[in-house]
Order: sequence, then C-alpha cells, then structure tokens
Amino acid sequence: MVEPTESENLGELDRFVAAMIAIRAEIDRVGAGHWPADDNPLGNAPHTAATLAEDWTHPYDRQRAVFPPGVTAATKYWPPVRRIDGAYGDRNLVCSCPPPEDFA
Repeated sequence: MVEPTESENLGELDRFVAAMIAIRAEIDRVGAGHWPADDNPLGNAPHTAATLAEDWTHPYDRQRAVFPPGVTAATKYWPPVRRIDGAYGDRNLVCSCPPPEDFA
C-alpha cells in the first residue's frame, strides 16, 4: 500500500503520480493486446543489467525496459536482483545467527 505523507515534497508527489499514470498506460497496452499478458514490461520488471545483456526475446524494446516513462539516465537505479520470492523465503527460513551451542 502506498501512503504519501506530508514529509514528501510536491515534486516527489508529482513524480509518483506520473509513475502511476505511466503504469496504467502500460496496463492499457496489455489490455489492448499490444503486449502479451505473460511477457510485458510490467510483468518482467525489474530489469537488471544482466537481463539486458542477454539475448532479447521480449516484444518490447530494451529502451523501454531500461528507461520506463519518467526514468532518465541520471535517475536510473539498477536493481541487483529480479523479484524476490517472499513466500519461498517465508517457507524456507535461513538463520544466519550462531548456533545455540555457541551461547552456552
């Protein structure tokens, strides 16, 4: 859930609204059949540098993947990983703490 607060300035709120409008436009392109429902910029986001360097087989161009509407080279954040599977992580916990015997 998104909850902008009074601590956000007007420029940041405008940027957020522009991003939501751009996302809606991409949803409309999927709905109109311009992109398939299972292979589109929204479904494949985020795009890492590694995925962009691989063979490109998607129906949209790399430019849209690298710089979605509103993102410039100066503001680009390169995510280090694709999506994190939170449900898998919840079911398969990995403890990085020392074993209980070390505290004896």
